[in-house]
Amino acid sequence: MTDSPFTPAVGMVDCLDSKGFGPSEEDYAFAEAYLAPGEMDPAWVAKLADPERRARREALAAERKARDWPAIGQYRVANEALASQAVDVVFIGDSLTEFWRVAQPDLFTGGIVNRGISGQTSPQILLRFMADVVALKPRAVHILCGGNDMAGNTGPSTVRDYQNNILAMLALAEAHGIRVILGALTPFNVVSWNPEVGDLRARTAELNAWQTALCAERGCGRADYFSALADVDGLMKPEFHRDGVHPTRAGYAVMRPVAEAAMREAFA
Repeated sequence: MTDSPFTPAVGMVDCLDSKGFGPSEEDYAFAEAYLAPGEMDPAWVAKLADPERRARREALAAERKARDWPAIGQYRVANEALASQAVDVVFIGDSLTEFWRVAQPDLFTGGIVNRGISGQTSPQILLRFMADVVALKPRAVHILCGGNDMAGNTGPSTVRDYQNNILAMLALAEAHGIRVILGALTPFNVVSWNPEVGDLRARTAELNAWQTALCAERGCGRADYFSALADVDGLMKPEFHRDGVHPTRAGYAVMRPVAEAAMREAFA
């Protein structure tokens, strides 16, 4: 990210301005601090509580959305670099996918590509599905999203809206011969950035039940991360998170074999 102001483009342009999109050095430093074992670095705790920093980041996020709401341009250069390479699986999703690349960079090698963008909801992910998945011609796509829909990151939506977005991604994948692995929503203990949404356990269970039925009906692969991370009350086990939402490295360590098993099954 950068604090420099941008001059917004007007109307249809030849190329979206992706300057300032994607994780900054500070974002990577935060991810490393969050993922690390033990207590969170006190310096980072203070930074996260700084209202000026929060306001600055919110302003930058709003500016980026005004320029490129689904961030279609964020991975443009990276996608062009893969034009002549074979891609086996594209992982597309929100912060859980984006953080995964920091937690386990060795997973995203040898034909496995990460296309996660923090904070995104299913309509944003759907809008970049052609550019970030189909255009790479992968053998399979791993879709993991829904938490930010429930949290209202891009405004209110309905269960049917979420379902339609997932169904549209499945239709695009199937039309291009791409196998689908659908990742279960992970437990949401609390939504610190929008506490008004309340307890999301019932909604998470509803969406996961629908996903499971959909995978059985359509023959999609299933990666049940919820069962790997949740306790008996449907919350994320404390050893797997710091904030009630995002897994730490310990959380990703139990998610990885679930993902790898789903990929093996997809290619069996």
